[in-house]
Amino acid sequence: MRNSRRTTGFVAGVAVAAIALAACGSGTTAKSSSSTTAPVSTKVVKSYGTGVTATSIKVGVTLINYDLIKDLPDVSEVRLDQQQIYQAFIDNVNKHGGVAGKKIVPVYKLYIPVGSAGLITICTALTEDDNVFATMGTYFDTSGDAQLCMAKQHKRVLLTFDLNQSVLKAAPPGLIVTPGYTPERSVKILLDLLEKDHKLTGKTVGVVGNAASANVVNDTVVPELKRLKVNTGAVGLLSVGNSTDTTTAHTQLNSLIEKWKTEHVDTVFISSKEAAALEFVTQIKKALPDVQLLADDASLLSSAQGAVRTHTKPNPYEGVIVSAGPTSTEYENGPNWAYCKKIYKEQTGKDAPGPNDIVPYKGSTTKTLGTYGTINDACQLVSMFTDIGNKVGPWLNNNNWTNTVNNFGEITNRGTGQYSSLHAGKYEAEDNWRLLGFDSSIGADGNWKSLTPLANETTGY
Repeated sequence: MRNSRRTTGFVAGVAVAAIALAACGSGTTAKSSSSTTAPVSTKVVKSYGTGVTATSIKVGVTLINYDLIKDLPDVSEVRLDQQQIYQAFIDNVNKHGGVAGKKIVPVYKLYIPVGSAGLITICTALTEDDNVFATMGTYFDTSGDAQLCMAKQHKRVLLTFDLNQSVLKAAPPGLIVTPGYTPERSVKILLDLLEKDHKLTGKTVGVVGNAASANVVNDTVVPELKRLKVNTGAVGLLSVGNSTDTTTAHTQLNSLIEKWKTEHVDTVFISSKEAAALEFVTQIKKALPDVQLLADDASLLSSAQGAVRTHTKPNPYEGVIVSAGPTSTEYENGPNWAYCKKIYKEQTGKDAPGPNDIVPYKGSTTKTLGTYGTINDACQLVSMFTDIGNKVGPWLNNNNWTNTVNNFGEITNRGTGQYSSLHAGKYEAEDNWRLLGFDSSIGADGNWKSLTPLANETTGY
């Protein structure tokens, strides 16, 4: 499954490590507001969109350039052969009739996920030079500027992960779609599930997040805790920033911890990948060893497993609670992964590593190969694009795409469980949710343990 999905944790480490190679501005944060775009007509428009012909669809595929950063110390997951893996799933679609009879013609672009400048340059190239109809792949920009360059400025379809609700609301309806979920939705569902399971009763909850994503803390975490009438302690935002020097952030966290001690905080909600990094979680648990940790990003699993592999004891992530979908074992034994690994085998002749297979990179004890993650991403995104495009039919254009997305309903989401849906206003498909806790005793590197049954949660967007 993609725990962030998945996603979804490798992106955060990559972004920090890549600072050594690039220094770009982070841009401005997208405002949370409804799109001002005029409503799209539900009438079928009989014309081809940009990049679409009677026989083909031009699609951009954006991928992180691991060749430039794979050996940097802070990169824990290395993804190789990404283009070949995406091409395998595209070839499979083309082999079986394409998308409504049209072959996908991919245009590949590589970037380093630091700031907005690199992706905005790619956005301009794909839309103005290559004239793609849509873009898919890893498209990571915390400011939202690059995503809105694609969907709002250039009116192109974007399928990706690692989005927030402010970006989805600022984009033209239905042009940005994710098989995953936003952190805001994860927060709402996590807190609702905790409340239903009485895990917040009598607790005092402190909150810490990353200053770069303050809107998630201020506009979602804190209001949701108040809505549930949970007793709260101090709220803090760490200045993690675009630097490997985290001295300021550690000083801020020390001050916050001292406040939590006076407030008798017994539960800490950690928001964002950056705030959930090993160095900060270790600092919290060293000062408050008995505190219960909650987190809005299940992709911290990679950090928790990394702590197991480096024999960090006690593991500071032990017992941290998140909300997510199927466990890796459930997904590995389910029909969606069977579908994805079958295509990979048919197209490449290789067996796909599963979600529980830990494959070291160059024999490293701290770095792993992310082949499984790339397979899962490619399968999920290419399949979703194909399913929506097939339902649109031969006249593929923005109007018909948006109308189809707004009325799609239940949709097969190959990277997760059996529950997913799209409709007007809901452009994050993931509906598989439950409470999970990290247990370092599961398998060789630890894994999530189910705390509640898997449920079909369609709210929170």
